[in-house]
Amino acid sequence: MYKLRIITDFDAAHQLRGYKGKCENIHGHNWKVEVEVISEELDEIGLAIDFKELKSITDTVISQLDHTFINEVPPFNEINPSSENIARWLYILLKEKIETTPVRLHSVTVWESEYASATYFE
Repeated sequence: MYKLRIITDFDAAHQLRGYKGKCENIHGHNWKVEVEVISEELDEIGLAIDFKELKSITDTVISQLDHTFINEVPPFNEINPSSENIARWLYILLKEKIETTPVRLHSVTVWESEYASATYFE
């Protein structure tokens, strides 16, 4: 079994509704996103998937959040844009796009700082 990981990033602001503290105010992060996929086999040149392809798929999805106020992007206009919810949302969208590749999505980790992250997997 092989596990591959790409890391990319985006910049965006959000606020946590109902949070009792500073994070209830609008604030921004330099978000980091880690995407891990798994594969049992390699292709004829020894790759599970080209890292560039995986990063391109991921960047297409996260472009919906880049330089936005996440609270205005559906579904975050209705649910809190927590790192946990963002990781799950990215996972769902990426899973659809990665189904057409030879790998399976394993997990998505969203970092809102170098010290705090949330991972979603099924």
